[in-house]
Amino acid sequence: MSLSPKRFGFACASAAGLFYLGCVFLMAFADAENLAFFFNGLFHGLDLRPILVDDISIGVTVTGFVNTAILSWLFGALVAVAYNLSARFGRRRSQ
Repeated sequence: MSLSPKRFGFACASAAGLFYLGCVFLMAFADAENLAFFFNGLFHGLDLRPILVDDISIGVTVTGFVNTAILSWLFGALVAVAYNLSARFGRRRSQ
């Protein structure tokens, strides 16, 4: 079985995009204290209050989403290519 780099890249980009949108909504609707509590728990107690920003423009948000999607697609495509190559070389050795 081989993975399609385009499809696997799209799956990774879609998943990362959904996570990014979830983060955008969290940042938009939660107050600073709840955000700090959430991210401190997520990052093992690391205090992120000094770098939390309240006012991020829509341009920065869209650019971040696009960058996340592109990088995630590239990562997924590379994983699929590496998987396909490793499967091909694994079959040759077992024969």
